[in-house]
Amino acid sequence: MNRRYFFKGAVASTAVPIFGASLAIFDDPESELPLAAYNIMEDVRKYRKIDAHAHVALTSNPSPAWEVDFAERLNIAKLIASKPVDRNLEGNPEEFRACNDRVMECMRKSPDRIIGQMTLNPRFQKESFEEIRRCMDLGMYGLKVYSHVNINDPLFYPIIEKFIDLNMIILMHVGVGRSRIIFDPGEARSTSTAEDFVAIAKRFPEAMFQFAHLAGGGDWEASCKTLKYSSNVYVDISGSNNDANIIDLALEYLGEDRILFGCDNSFYQGVGHVLAANLTDEQRRKIYFENYNNILKKSGRHVN
Repeated sequence: MNRRYFFKGAVASTAVPIFGASLAIFDDPESELPLAAYNIMEDVRKYRKIDAHAHVALTSNPSPAWEVDFAERLNIAKLIASKPVDRNLEGNPEEFRACNDRVMECMRKSPDRIIGQMTLNPRFQKESFEEIRRCMDLGMYGLKVYSHVNINDPLFYPIIEKFIDLNMIILMHVGVGRSRIIFDPGEARSTSTAEDFVAIAKRFPEAMFQFAHLAGGGDWEASCKTLKYSSNVYVDISGSNNDANIIDLALEYLGEDRILFGCDNSFYQGVGHVLAANLTDEQRRKIYFENYNNILKKSGRHVN
């Protein structure tokens, strides 16, 4: 390969992860490679999407404009968006009410794009149930919780029973960077693991649980294998890690109906994971949109 072709090829290769107008392999009169082009945005826009793991109001400015702009470009019909209490805070009622207020403000600003998801802390039982009633009255859906309480802690049981009655899913944070061998000191000791999800799913088979950010830095291979037989646990593939075969392995162990598209605000990675996986067209449609919409249907909140 001569120097001229090497630099042309380098330009093409750097375009691979970028959602621009097209990806081109440049023709060179001295090479035998044919001219080829792949318009990645055609595939991106081909599939309607529901982002099952989104966040808004993470800065002091409670505008959802940044997230909505990504959604517009990537054909994400709905962002299931929350602002959970930071894991480094106590998670008291004042804090989780304030988080929900900020999500509600984003819902008002983008009602056609954002479905707000409430947060709370099961350590405060009375206030948590008051907040569930308030958030439901204001049109929020589902629950997103950080690691103030483990998903399998008895404090969570009454909350889970309530969400069974509501026919709504519970999205639970799992340890980012935590494997079965090494405990990340940045995570709370109450952080949930795949084994915790197995236990709580068995205790409450009517409930729906969402195992967060499979591509968020944890031991995704062990997680998929552990959750194989927990049929009421769904796994979202959000996160910024680009390990190969994440979705392929999830498909092998969990099946096509239990994988949810999500970004956790890493929008390009979230969309790209599904495009890069070895999936049929129907499987992509399920993961991008239909699987979560079927969950929404159970409470009458589905997207038409």
